[in-house]
Amino acid sequence: MSMYFRRQRTKALTSISLLVLSILLAGCLGNDEEWHGKDISGLMPELEFTLTDSQGEPVSGNDYSGRVRMLFFGFTSCPDVCPTALQKLNQATNGLGPELQDEVLTLFVSVDPKRDTPERLANYVDFFGDNIVGLTGSESQLRELAKRYRTTFGYEKPDEDGNYEVSHSSAVYVFDRTGNARLLIRPDLSPEEIRQDLVALIEQVPD
Repeated sequence: MSMYFRRQRTKALTSISLLVLSILLAGCLGNDEEWHGKDISGLMPELEFTLTDSQGEPVSGNDYSGRVRMLFFGFTSCPDVCPTALQKLNQATNGLGPELQDEVLTLFVSVDPKRDTPERLANYVDFFGDNIVGLTGSESQLRELAKRYRTTFGYEKPDEDGNYEVSHSSAVYVFDRTGNARLLIRPDLSPEEIRQDLVALIEQVPD
């Protein structure tokens, strides 16, 4: 299978995953002009997981409480979707005022634990900025987390060199300071639109 075909297939799968997720949510939501992202308040469970960070240490969702968190599933060998998304999220957070940048954290969850060792994951996320954490786990842990947020991922058949592609959603889930799911960021949003939503969440007083 050519690299072009694999990339096109990966794009199609991520687009389909996001479309299915959007359809599932659309029936429960009206148009909310307050947000640029899709309001998923009350429709997704709170942020909860047990995974391993890029230092090889076990972590949970509670370890990052107190900040607005953006959760994104991907893998370090991703040719286009992941670097594009992470670059955009980095632009959005870098555009915040200095006093607000530490109030936002990106959680990049690798769904390719076979290749994404803690060291490799650390090098990858460090490239995209300071306020980003690399996470991974066993396949069963990752599938449980993906299912929790109504998405999935899959592995293509390896080529003769053992290389393979991974299909995954391009959705970014945003959780407020207390861990409640609040927004779904679509790929078509600009860094400025994402930034405006982040500022609004940062400024909200937790209940």
